[in-house]
Amino acid sequence: MNDLSPWLLLAGLGAFHGINPAMGWLFAVALGMHGESRRIVWLSLVPIAIGHALSIAVVVAAVLTLGLIIDQRLLEMACGAVLLGWAAYYAVYGHRHRVRVGMQTGFAGLGIWSFLMATSHGAGLMLLPAVLSLCLAAAPGGELTAARSIPVSLAAIGVHMGAMLVVTAAIAVIVYDWLGLSFLRRGWINLDYLWIVALTVTGFILIL
Repeated sequence: MNDLSPWLLLAGLGAFHGINPAMGWLFAVALGMHGESRRIVWLSLVPIAIGHALSIAVVVAAVLTLGLIIDQRLLEMACGAVLLGWAAYYAVYGHRHRVRVGMQTGFAGLGIWSFLMATSHGAGLMLLPAVLSLCLAAAPGGELTAARSIPVSLAAIGVHMGAMLVVTAAIAVIVYDWLGLSFLRRGWINLDYLWIVALTVTGFILIL
């Protein structure tokens, strides 16, 4: 637990998710502009954060539950295989399965959209190496236990979400107040390719 690298990884992934327009800030800005209200931009961050956190929590809870009943090395290899499979699927079909939500949606719809987007990106899967490392470090004998894993997992999700929200809010406000969405027409880094690479590398790390 004294090693800060897993926490830094969680925060870094949160910042990456915050930078990615597909994870929320673009929708928050669009809703704010549609409603001509800066307040809507801020309020939109709440369901975006809730949906993203729930998606991650579902994956983490499922994996840690499996970790209580199967060999941990087998669990790591299985998670790595899933990450590689997800990277391949996202590379081939990800652009075809965008979640569509209109500008008239309410906050409930925005929360569902955020949940589905985070799930389709494999956001929870990417946190597994850091979460597993922290849970094993906190457990006596290096074995997963529910009593130790739950608070550590919640803290991990909190760190990730805190970093994501800070970056998402900062970009959303800057774009809404000063830049406008027109700057996206001049070019934007395709973060999907970088995400596919990250999923693939993480998968191999877990397997090897």
